[in-house]
Amino acid sequence: MISQWPMLRLGEVLTQNTTYIEVPEFRPYPKLSVRLYGKGVVLDAPTDGVSLRMKRHQLAKAGDVILSEIWGKKGAIGFVPPEGEGALCTSHFFLFGVRTDRVDSGYLDWIFKANYLQEQLDAEAKGTTGYAAIRPKHLLGCEIPLPPLAEQRRIVARIEGLSEQIEEAQHVQRDAAQEAQALSVAIISGLADTWKANAVTVRELVGQNGLQNGLSVKSADGESEVRCLTLSAMRNGRIDLRRSKAVPLFLGAAAPFIIGKGEVFIVRGNGSKHLCGRAGLVADDGEGTIFPDLFIRVALPSDRMIPELFVAVWNSPSTRAFIEEKAKTTSGIWKINQGHILSTPIPVPPMPEQHEVLSKLNTLQTEVSTLTQSQSNIAAELDALLPAILDRAFRGEL
Repeated sequence: MISQWPMLRLGEVLTQNTTYIEVPEFRPYPKLSVRLYGKGVVLDAPTDGVSLRMKRHQLAKAGDVILSEIWGKKGAIGFVPPEGEGALCTSHFFLFGVRTDRVDSGYLDWIFKANYLQEQLDAEAKGTTGYAAIRPKHLLGCEIPLPPLAEQRRIVARIEGLSEQIEEAQHVQRDAAQEAQALSVAIISGLADTWKANAVTVRELVGQNGLQNGLSVKSADGESEVRCLTLSAMRNGRIDLRRSKAVPLFLGAAAPFIIGKGEVFIVRGNGSKHLCGRAGLVADDGEGTIFPDLFIRVALPSDRMIPELFVAVWNSPSTRAFIEEKAKTTSGIWKINQGHILSTPIPVPPMPEQHEVLSKLNTLQTEVSTLTQSQSNIAAELDALLPAILDRAFRGEL
């Protein structure tokens, strides 16, 4: 980075704090966590002075600069926040006072947030022996562009103004995507309420033997002609076949559990109550993939219920409320059984009406997907905008 401003060693504006305490008091102390890549300094879980074993400690002051000995080479440097006053720091961290008559703290903070020093610190770390640690002399030897104080403050105000605009734009994009998803859920919920008169239990829809539990299998040590879905394959109403593992089975033995395109499965157990009982549709050919014992296959009659619509209604808030009321937990795992599923009411309107509603839902989902992708693209552009602004600022071009 080439700057129009003079370059200055940090040793001219930072002074290392060399005051240590040998024996911490027997009381809780705040503790700091210095995030990588200029992401700032936050409070960690408090620590008790009696539990520490290191010989030397320091007490941080709000406004100090704190550097991680181990991760400074990856941008773990920042300012101690007001709530970090009195935090206990081990000898793996270094503290520095700031000469505010030479450098504006806000300007230096943006230097850290831009991760401006990583290249210099990383080069110093690679040149040391043993593990790649950063020492105070390495930080103090780093150079930064330093305009006059008035210009520093102007740059800080300009960066913060642009940063607020970027953050606001990011909020708008996130809100738009969330509103689109909420609209889809609201439509399904409204349809479910409208169809209450057509509701039947799953037992009435699929019959007493219309559900099938999956197979309990261990992972194969090597390759296998059969793969089994993992619990993470259930994703947003779809079964992701890529999330599977090789299992020690031959196709013949696995045949009763091979999944097929268009089939519906329900998760019968999950560590999250919110995910227990979720339904998903297989959109692709299973190709030798079986389903595990935490999945239940639902054999829907093709002349009475469209699988895509069943999944949408099943995952709607009204059905979720019924399922979550039935779910039980043992050892931290939430579970439902076939009886819970069979007793759940589900609306089954006439097939022509199902096709009409599904067409509308597919159109809406296409719009949601387009908006979500647009939001993702814009978010990436916005995320890249702030580093570009910082780069221009420290070249004196902002």
